[in-house]
Amino acid sequence: MGDRMLRGSRLGAVSYESDRNTELAPRQTRDYVCPQGHRFEVPFAVEAEIPLTWECRLDGSTAKLVDGEEPETKKVKPPRTHWDMLLERRSMEELEDILDERLQEMRARRGER
Repeated sequence: MGDRMLRGSRLGAVSYESDRNTELAPRQTRDYVCPQGHRFEVPFAVEAEIPLTWECRLDGSTAKLVDGEEPETKKVKPPRTHWDMLLERRSMEELEDILDERLQEMRARRGER
């Protein structure tokens, strides 16, 4: 008989506990605005640290907190090029010497002086 009572009850998907006699944590709502002008509210617990940015629900861009501080911009390293890495390993004098050696080898193969 017990197995018949559970048939069709979607175990695990639905909670049978009621919200009666439970007290929700105190909440606060904060407004965010994205660059496209979408304005929306996000609820937070009163004790929560409020983030300065939040992803816009409509277009996925980064929205800023209304009446909040500007978020700190992260330092962006310029990309290292092959030339930068070469200069880390060799000095300009060494590079000029290597270039002269290679040019002499090429001229010797061509029969030039």
